[in-house]
Amino acid sequence: MNDNNTVHNSDSASNSDDSHERGDRHDHRRLGRELDLFDTDPLIGAGLPYWLPDGATVRHTLEEYIRGEERRAGYRHVYSPVLGKRELYEISGHWSHYSEDMFPPMDLGSEQVVLRPSLCPHHAVIYRSRSHSYRELPLRMAELGGMYRSELSGVLGGLTRVRAIQLNDAHIFCTLDQVADEAGAALEMIRRAYEALGIDPVRYRLSLPGPGGKYVAAPEPWRRSTALLTEVLDRSGLPYEAAEGEAAFYGPKIDVQVADGAGRESTLSTVQVDFHQPERFGLHYIGADGAKHRPVMVHRSIIGSVERAVAHLVEQHGGAFPPWLAPTQLVILPISDAELPNAVSLARRCAERGLRAEIAGAESGSLGARIRGSRLVPYQAVIGAKEAVDDRVALRLRDGRRLEPRPAEEVVDRVASLTGAHSTELWDGSA
Repeated sequence: MNDNNTVHNSDSASNSDDSHERGDRHDHRRLGRELDLFDTDPLIGAGLPYWLPDGATVRHTLEEYIRGEERRAGYRHVYSPVLGKRELYEISGHWSHYSEDMFPPMDLGSEQVVLRPSLCPHHAVIYRSRSHSYRELPLRMAELGGMYRSELSGVLGGLTRVRAIQLNDAHIFCTLDQVADEAGAALEMIRRAYEALGIDPVRYRLSLPGPGGKYVAAPEPWRRSTALLTEVLDRSGLPYEAAEGEAAFYGPKIDVQVADGAGRESTLSTVQVDFHQPERFGLHYIGADGAKHRPVMVHRSIIGSVERAVAHLVEQHGGAFPPWLAPTQLVILPISDAELPNAVSLARRCAERGLRAEIAGAESGSLGARIRGSRLVPYQAVIGAKEAVDDRVALRLRDGRRLEPRPAEEVVDRVASLTGAHSTELWDGSA
């Protein structure tokens, strides 16, 4: 899988002064530290951020959402090592076309091993380890796995340019006749994920080879894979544009482009068609005729790298994540210590329903100060003396709406329903 780390300057209106101001205000590097999501330390190293508890919660929640969507779409999950023998990447073509972006080999006795720059060679070997019939295809293999890029210090920054990457990767091994449907289904998965995450793509790009690049010299597979991806985009009805020089070394790809607040564009999600690695690794399946046939490999990433996805979400939402993704989904605000037992009971019920709730008691300051301090939390449940009598809460929504006091159990049910559906809405129906 090609995790495109390039960032493009846009000449659109998004590069206005207002956009730059918004970009500075919503810069994920600043917000990530202010919100205690992630940080870096020179002792660990440049391009190697660590995740703090709230950031780890966002990351874990995002990963579990993706895994769930993949399971529902018929993917099977695997784990593979982050190291591989140099020979593995010589076979895949990474060593001859991509070695400048790889970490140097490490000597282990008579062998050399490398931190992997990609997951696809490992998945090809996993596929090859068992015999497969045409009846098993398409075989959809997914992994959220680590990979490593030897980025220069001068281009590293925040979560968008890092050296250790957690990639949402998948490879579909299928027949030629199945390629268009599988690639189209991957595009639909991307659309649904963006809807749940509140992401607006700026454009779709058909990324093609360009002059002077290091590409596999195989004109006919390039022609066929380009034709297939063009068919997929045309069938989808999505507007797109072709761009030379942006392809992976082994084949063309569909890139879904997003932009930050300053208008800087980057690739978040990809769909690729690959005839190269199935041939290099000698992959096959047994067809209906009893003979061996070569499968096609469709590479697909719904959110690309977890690091880049979280960086974009921080900037897109300014830290006010969709309710299902927020580190704290509901903050409970007892007006005084007298209401603390009700707050504890509500927090316990939230935990039982899988909601992330915290209590901000009177020791944290005035009610107004606690409300301001929780401005990014989707739901604020205020409990005063009147509400405590019959186990009710006065709910405030992050967008400023105030709901009439209602039973605490109803609040828990409604919030659990909305977050469980991965909705970006704070409330459904009449407030």
